[in-house]
Amino acid sequence: MLTIGDFARASRLSAKALRRYDELGLLPPARVDPFTGYRYYAEEQLERARLIAWLRGIGMPLAEVGRVCALYASDASGAARAIRGYWARVESETAARRDLAASLVDRLKGPTEMTDEMTDETTDETADETADAATDETADAATGGTADGTAGRPAFVLRTAVRLDRGLVRAAQQDAAHAGPHLLAVADGYGPEGGRAALAAVGALEAVPPPAPSARAGDVLNALEDAVRAADGAVSGLAESGTTLTAAVWTGGRLALAHVGDSRAYLLRDGAFVRLTRDHTVVQALVDAGELDPAEAADRPDRALLLKALDGGDAAPEPELGVHETRPGDRYLLCTDGLSAVAPADDIRRALAAGVGPDEAAEALVALARERGGPDNVACVVADVVPA
Repeated sequence: MLTIGDFARASRLSAKALRRYDELGLLPPARVDPFTGYRYYAEEQLERARLIAWLRGIGMPLAEVGRVCALYASDASGAARAIRGYWARVESETAARRDLAASLVDRLKGPTEMTDEMTDETTDETADETADAATDETADAATGGTADGTAGRPAFVLRTAVRLDRGLVRAAQQDAAHAGPHLLAVADGYGPEGGRAALAAVGALEAVPPPAPSARAGDVLNALEDAVRAADGAVSGLAESGTTLTAAVWTGGRLALAHVGDSRAYLLRDGAFVRLTRDHTVVQALVDAGELDPAEAADRPDRALLLKALDGGDAAPEPELGVHETRPGDRYLLCTDGLSAVAPADDIRRALAAGVGPDEAAEALVALARERGGPDNVACVVADVVPA
């Protein structure tokens, strides 16, 4: 038997941590002296203690540490999978924070254009050309006022179209969408109550008030984040069900995005096609970590395994947030994976760039999914930045 001091030194855990883990039932001592209350540990407990120390070292919450330790006792491979799944979530959340940090840097430097990650089909040369900063003249035209869009009546508005399609395989429609003058949203429900979950999430977003032309980007993002939390609450109580959500608020010169899950937002500008969101999936996390080639991701059977979704759980997921400067002629697409998972990005780009209006473009996108078998529901919103 080892005293708590000896066990602490051997396990690299402090005596304070050991007492805390005892209180939580995570690592109770082998024996407690009934008279002095001293804790004694068996040498066989060192392996569990070291596992706890390592898991805490990677930032795993105590509740999850307990589940992994319990799993390790009976299924070491299962515990390894649980650790890998946790770290994939960390990688995904870190990537989302990195994107938000880059967006904040751009905002502090001044108005910028397309600095987001390009799709594989877009060349580096095109990305460089479209990442140049917007001129003051363009910013004034988009907002009808100052270059930062904080004064005057917007000179441009969104012209939108929305389409929902059940597809050729699914028995029910579990996607939802909204396209209004200031709000765009798509949601992809899953589970027995997935349709209700998607409708509830989009309905919660519709409560976001139209931002004033002078609204600050931070205020709009705060309102969007609050609405996403409200949407997660609206999904609460729908057993084993949830939904993705990708939403955008138009301010007259900028588009503020909030994103949870694997629905997507795209931008078509001057022929260049940009994906504005990052999938919150295990496969995308593996790609981000360099463990999976992007070309292999589409063929993975677990490509739709979500790391983030709105499911009404104990803690609402943190949405990926961003602000994007708009320009006259921009075309935006929000869609569920019933389109993006079956149609190559270049085909989607061609359908959007065909020179037709939003209604015809949305119809073409639905047809594109159906041509490829229509295996899933489709929701898509097409929005053009046009003169008011």
